[in-house]
Amino acid sequence: MDAGIREREDHDKEDKNMSFSYRTTISPLEFTMKLPSILVRLPRIAYNAIKGLRMLSAGTNVTWGTVLEEIAARFPDNPAVKSPDGMLTYRELNAKANQYAHFLLSKNVGQADVVAVCIESRPELLTIYCACTKIGAICAMVNTNQRGESLVHSFNINKGKVIVIGEECLDFFNEAKSDIDLDGPLLYAMKDTGENLTPGMEEISALAAGMPENNPATTAAVPTKSAAAYVYTSGTTGLPKAAVIINKRIISALFWWGKVVNTIRPDDTVYVPLPFFHTNALTVGWPAALYNGAAVALRRKFSASQFLSDVRQFHVTHFVYVGEVCRYIMAQPARPDDHQNPLREIMGNGLRPDIWEPFKKRFGIAHIHEFYGAAEGVGVFTNLFDFDYTVGTSLTPYAIVRYDTENEAPDRDAKGFLKRVRPGESGLLIMEISEKTPFAGYSDKKKTEEKIIRDAFKKGDRWFNTGDMLRDMGFRHVQFVDRLGDTFRWKGENVATLEVEKAINSFPGISASAVYGVTMPAGDGKAGMASILPEEGRTIDLKALTAHLKSSLPKYAVPLFIRVVADFEMTATHKIKKMQFREQGYDPALVEEKLYVLLPGSDAYVGVDDSLYREIKEGKYQF
Repeated sequence: MDAGIREREDHDKEDKNMSFSYRTTISPLEFTMKLPSILVRLPRIAYNAIKGLRMLSAGTNVTWGTVLEEIAARFPDNPAVKSPDGMLTYRELNAKANQYAHFLLSKNVGQADVVAVCIESRPELLTIYCACTKIGAICAMVNTNQRGESLVHSFNINKGKVIVIGEECLDFFNEAKSDIDLDGPLLYAMKDTGENLTPGMEEISALAAGMPENNPATTAAVPTKSAAAYVYTSGTTGLPKAAVIINKRIISALFWWGKVVNTIRPDDTVYVPLPFFHTNALTVGWPAALYNGAAVALRRKFSASQFLSDVRQFHVTHFVYVGEVCRYIMAQPARPDDHQNPLREIMGNGLRPDIWEPFKKRFGIAHIHEFYGAAEGVGVFTNLFDFDYTVGTSLTPYAIVRYDTENEAPDRDAKGFLKRVRPGESGLLIMEISEKTPFAGYSDKKKTEEKIIRDAFKKGDRWFNTGDMLRDMGFRHVQFVDRLGDTFRWKGENVATLEVEKAINSFPGISASAVYGVTMPAGDGKAGMASILPEEGRTIDLKALTAHLKSSLPKYAVPLFIRVVADFEMTATHKIKKMQFREQGYDPALVEEKLYVLLPGSDAYVGVDDSLYREIKEGKYQF
């Protein structure tokens, strides 16, 4: 047996037989030992942070489009995009983006108009995004995993003047087309395999190919404070909300990830296997590459088995992750030469504590830049100084405050102000909203107001409610703990329980449901579980329910577990009490009612007994 594989299997056995503990505070001794390396990095961090601030406050219109044109002029022959679907130099990327920009202008698309795109992660998606930034249009990055009502809502909430659908997305788009408001938008398709397109749809890349390749005059007129993209997030409740990504944030990201956090050279490559409707791709990985004239490597769908092959083929030096991606990579058979690769630094969020060190050692990674930040947030935490198990520190004002879980609100003192936690304690993270840290919010103004906490520490102040619990580790470092409320995170995505409950309740024979997250062995975040109340005298067709949920919800939002209940216990405000459901989970020893699980690759929920429960807990199934 291969030694690396044997070593990995032994490690897995140890994981199943012992609990894992990790540091929750930073000791004065540990901080003192790190101080020399911190002092070495501080000058570079300070220099680039100040340089970025000066650029943003210079009064000129600096945007993604202007930076792309500058980089294309400086590094025309450098690879800009590497992909199994093809490669582009910076000259080629800029020229193609210009052609799309001129085409959109010919269709009277301009400043603040919306261009909705639903395309998988291939070079064409990046090209049309760049085109939008050159004319000031807002590129609405529709999640290609959405189906049914979520997909319809994403198109309708911010109606595109132009809609571009990748040929690979046409089937599910056409299924939802009748419910999408298409009265007015110009509808185009973008070819993929070259097969026949839906009748009545024009192919946009062929139309754009006849346009000029020169930089449009509009680029320099796009304001830095203007919106560049909409990224759809489930937020805390309900259907997707459109988080606004402004150019100022993107330019900040160019400096932060490209100069302050990482050391990236023009001959480096940043690997982004995540979809580009994910902010880790759009505002972390790609900006870091662009600003340094480096390449961004992408693939349509992440493949753990191809990870090292891609790293070596594309000469990847930097890697953007979410925790689930790292878990899949670690599950691949280990080999003695895994560390023989060009990777130096990785950046992302959700890296699980129990694989933090093993992942770092196995792939020979020098620095892990774990970070924390919401798509619509006003600041970011970053692990700048290599403290393990932390999302690092923030250079913008924040507070971790006590939270009243019973009343679902921050705890206030006798004077009505919030109370901060002590080092080692966890609480609700809030971040100050100010001129320097503006909250762009959502396209829905009501949703924007719901995220603002007023009069937190003094009359008139405003703070962004992250909806997350974090721990104060001391020395201005924090650690992510969990999400508040009903929303939970699974497969790197936020799952809004109201959206899932709505899909379940629309199925014939179901009276009501309660959806919540449950902990899985060796899993990142929490898997979905639903307690369902059948209508009196009705039996639920589990196979039909499975098909219904798969067609109505994104894959990551389909509950893995079902519990059939006889009744619900309600609060005084007529809310279903979920605490006991969460605590009992899917353990048959704790649950008297029938339990079901959707096993990987299955088309129907199956019953959970003691034997199957043990197999799930032992990690037999890779959910």
